[in-house]
Amino acid sequence: MEKTATKKGPVISIDGPAGTGKSSATKRLAEVLGYVYVDTGALYRAIARIWIDEGGESMGTLSSDRAVEIAKNTQLEFRRMPKMNPANRVLADGVDVTDRIRTPEVSMAASKISAIPGVRDALFGLQRKLGAVGKSILEGRDIGTVVFPDADVKFFLTASVDERAKRRLMELEAMGSDPPSFKELKAQIQKRDHMDKNRSVAPLRKPKDAILINTTKYTLDQVVAKMLAVIKK
Repeated sequence: MEKTATKKGPVISIDGPAGTGKSSATKRLAEVLGYVYVDTGALYRAIARIWIDEGGESMGTLSSDRAVEIAKNTQLEFRRMPKMNPANRVLADGVDVTDRIRTPEVSMAASKISAIPGVRDALFGLQRKLGAVGKSILEGRDIGTVVFPDADVKFFLTASVDERAKRRLMELEAMGSDPPSFKELKAQIQKRDHMDKNRSVAPLRKPKDAILINTTKYTLDQVVAKMLAVIKK
């Protein structure tokens, strides 16, 4: 995989912790601009889902070697299916795993897996290749710092922990699942924040040249409007 794929057009990076509205804002922005949407976090979630299905979560400790092997050998791709919700689908070896990678269990496992150097190395080239075609928006936690430090416009979204837990609860309820309590979700988010910010490889941090947007008190439309105003400049 080519790890230093050269940008062939404009690239926008959107980073930030879970629950800040990154996915919704990225999808809307991509639709408005007509750009390709690359959800890099979904790649790690897909690897985590496969690992859990193999019994990884019940093993107590994460087998780094196995996680790297899964990342290297799994064919991951995004496919747009307009009649489905969400329309941006994630496929692992041809199987649609979109609806199975948004659980709290997968979120925590993905945070662990994303801290493994071999996994990040295996997926880095794919992320770079997907975005380097140009007119693309990539969402994640290290896009503006590691994957596309040369992005043309960088955003970093944040929000209060309470608001993020509230949004996550609503999302899980809308999916028809039996979600944890608000208190449990808040604790999970705080734990994942700690893991993401303190991992030794590509920790979550705001790029120095990124525009910071606190989405706590803003609607999705307002957040997107702010981003569009920056892009137009």
